[in-house]
Amino acid sequence: MKTDPSKGKSKGKGREVAIPGIAVSPGVAIGLVFDTSDPPAEAPRRKIAPDAIEVERQKLAAATAFSRKQISKLKTRIGVLPEEAQEEIAPLLDAHLMMLGNSRLIRGARKRIESELLGAETAVGDEAEGIIAAIQAIKDDDKAGLARRATEVRDIARRLVRNLTATPFRSLKDLPEGCILVAEELTPADAALLDPARIAGVATEEGGADGHTAIMLRALGIPAVLGAHGLTEAAERGDPAVLDGAAGRVTLHPSAATLAGAKDRLAAFARERTKLGKLRRLPAETTDGEQVELQANLEIPQELPLIAQAGAQGIGLLRTEFLFMNREDLPDEDAQVEAYTQVVEAMEGLPVTIRVLDWGGEKDMEALAEGVVPVHAGGNPALGLRGLRMLLKRPELLEVQFAAVLRVAAAGADGNVRLLLPMVTIPEEVRQAREIYERVARRLRRRGERLPEKLPPLGVMIETPGAALAADAIALEADFFAIGTNDLAMYTLAVDRAEAEVSHLYDPLHPAVLRLVQFATEAALRLRMPVSICGEMAGNPLLTPLLLGLGVRTFSMNASAIPRVKQAVRGLDIGDCARFARRVMEQSDPARIRELVAAFADGVTERA
Repeated sequence: MKTDPSKGKSKGKGREVAIPGIAVSPGVAIGLVFDTSDPPAEAPRRKIAPDAIEVERQKLAAATAFSRKQISKLKTRIGVLPEEAQEEIAPLLDAHLMMLGNSRLIRGARKRIESELLGAETAVGDEAEGIIAAIQAIKDDDKAGLARRATEVRDIARRLVRNLTATPFRSLKDLPEGCILVAEELTPADAALLDPARIAGVATEEGGADGHTAIMLRALGIPAVLGAHGLTEAAERGDPAVLDGAAGRVTLHPSAATLAGAKDRLAAFARERTKLGKLRRLPAETTDGEQVELQANLEIPQELPLIAQAGAQGIGLLRTEFLFMNREDLPDEDAQVEAYTQVVEAMEGLPVTIRVLDWGGEKDMEALAEGVVPVHAGGNPALGLRGLRMLLKRPELLEVQFAAVLRVAAAGADGNVRLLLPMVTIPEEVRQAREIYERVARRLRRRGERLPEKLPPLGVMIETPGAALAADAIALEADFFAIGTNDLAMYTLAVDRAEAEVSHLYDPLHPAVLRLVQFATEAALRLRMPVSICGEMAGNPLLTPLLLGLGVRTFSMNASAIPRVKQAVRGLDIGDCARFARRVMEQSDPARIRELVAAFADGVTERA
C-alpha cells in the first residue's frame, strides 16, 4: 500500500472506486483510510554448529516464555471488551497458550535444532510448515475449520519468529480517531487490541466470514469488510472512504450521492441507539404487567460504567477470576474485600451476585498451576478438577473468598449480596460448601467482625446435565439457582465452540438443552426459589419469549444486551409466551425450533 499522506490528499477528489469484499460485521463507517502492516520478520535460513545446540534451545525457550507473557497480557486486555468478544477470543488465546506449552510445534522445533542443526527461528518455521501441510492433507468436509487450525499454527509461529528475531509487532496504539483501518490481514490478536470507540471500520485484503478475526470484529461491533482483494493497492493513507459492513463493500473517494446515502444509514443506526437508550429508565415489564429483572454479568470492575449506562437492575454474575488471573500469588482476604467493595458500592444497593472462583476448563491461572501447592486441571480440563471440585480440594481458597464476601456484605445494606457456587453436580458438594461457609462465619464473629444476622444466600450454578437432572435434590440444599446455558449446552452436546470441527453442532436450542433448562427452572419454582438465566441465551432477545414462557423472570447478560432484551420484554404478553413455550417444548428438531422462534419474533414485530 502507498502510505504517503500527501498523495492521499492530492487524490481526495479522485473518481469513486467501489471494491467488493465479504460482509463480516454490519454497520456503516465514513472516514479516512489509515493503513497498517506487519513489519516483515527477517529470518533467513540458518544452520548452526553442534556446540551451539544448547544456545539455540535456550533462545527457543526464552522466546516461548516471552510469547506466553504477551498472550497473557492480551488476555488481561480483553477483559474490558464486551462479553461476546471475550467469549470468542479467550478460547483462541488459550489455544495459543497451549501451543506455547509442550506442544507438537515446540517439541518439533526443539528436535529440529538438535537433529538438523537449525537455528531456532528456522526450526520453528520448518516445523510450522510441516504441521500446516499435515492439516491441509486431512480429507474433511470442514475446510473452513481446517483453514482456521492452519492459521492458528501460522500465527503462533510468526509470534515466535518475531520474538526470536526481535522484530517489532504491528502497532495499533495510535490509530486516528474515526479512521477506517485498512490492512492486508488482521489477526484475532490484532482485533482484540482495537478500540471500538475510536475506530470507524476495518477492511482487509485477506480473511473470511467464518474466521476468528471476523467473529471478533462482529463481537466488538466494528463495521468490517474482509477479503476485499485489491484494496491495499487502490487505497492510500488519507483517502476518504465509505465502508458498508452489511453489503460487503468499500468505496474510495465516494461521490456526493454515495456519501449522502451512507450518512442516511448512519443516522438510522444512531436513531436506533437513541431509541434503545430511552429504555434505560423504563421498567422491564410485559404488556400484562409482569415484572422481569434484567441484570448484568461483570468480568472486571472497569465494566461498571457500562452497567450503569445500560440500566441494569443489579449484577447477576460477578466473575471473580479477574482477581486471580495473570499474577504469581493469590489475592488475600483484604485484597478481595477491596475489590468486592468497589463493585457493591458502585451498584448503590442493587443486588450483586458474587460467584466464587471458577478455575479450570479454559482458564489458565499461574498462581494456582505453579503455586506452592499446585493445582492441575488434568488432561481434559473441562472434565477435570475445576469449579467447586477444586475449591473443596483446596478449602483454604474457598475460606478466604467466603470471608471476604461476608465482610463486604456486613458493610453494605443487608440482602444486596449473594454468593454463587460454580460447577455443582451433586447435593453433597453444596452441603460441604455450606459447612465451610458457616464455619467461616463463626470464625469471623469470634474475631469481632460484624456480620449480617442472616448470612447472604448461597446459590448454585446449574451448568451440567447432572446438575440439571438432579435440580430437585440440589434445590433442597441451595438458596437460589443460576442456570449457565453456555456450559450446559457444551456438556449436554459434547461440543466445544472453540473447536472448529464441531462448533457448528453447538446449539442452545437443541431440545435436550431446553428440556434441562425447563427441568431446573421448574425444580426451583416448585420450592418458590429464585432462578435466573446467566448464559448467552439470556442476552438474545429472540429467546426472551421462550425463557419467559418457561417461567424465568430474572436474566443476567452482557450489559450491552440489556436495552434490546428490555425492548423485547415490553412487547410481550406472558400468556402468549407460555403457550409459545409449550409448543416449542413439543418439538424434537432444532431447525423447527429455530423456525418457531423466528416466526414468533416476526409476529410480535407485526403486532407492535
